[in-house]
Amino acid sequence: MSDLDYRQLSEADLRNYVKTHPQDEDAFQYFLSIMRAKPNRVVVSTGEQLEAEIRKRIDKENSTEE
Repeated sequence: MSDLDYRQLSEADLRNYVKTHPQDEDAFQYFLSIMRAKPNRVVVSTGEQLEAEIRKRIDKENSTEE
């Protein structure tokens, strides 16, 4: 690991750091902890899952407007 304090980076900078330093497990785990702590986070692996999640959110939004 370098002397860089990844805990001081913005989320976007940390994401880029993790992408360019895949060997830095501590930084990666810290990044994961930030992502997991976000409310309403959704993890999808496929385009189909993404489409289903978007449709679900649109349907929910439309039902609250009525």
